Amino acid sequence: QVQLVESGGGLVQPGGSLRLSCAASGSIFSIYAMGWYRQAPGEQRELVAAITSGGNTDYADSVKGRFTISRDNAKNTMYLQMNSLKPEDTGVYYCKEVPPFGSWGQGTQVTVSS
Repeated sequence: QVQLVESGGGLVQPGGSLRLSCAASGSIFSIYAMGWYRQAPGEQRELVAAITSGGNTDYADSVKGRFTISRDNAKNTMYLQMNSLKPEDTGVYYCKEVPPFGSWGQGTQVTVSS
């Protein structure tokens, strides 16, 4: 199983930007479709951005045009560039396979507030 560690979250004002990173252990990272999931307070976890092993991407309507997912298979790393952040983007962000399997990491907290 690939071990995943998220980082890069924080407190940002509405309209601001953050870049999340996901470091993966294991050489098989490159074969998986991967995604960023978000769990807002009191809500179920949802997939907000996904990327195939070949680099094709897809986004939830709520983040389309504002978030960009990317991956560097040589570095076993995935990123989520988040621009024009809104308060409703607040939540814990997780990187995981698509579809997910195994246990989840701790995620990284993103708080958008003035």
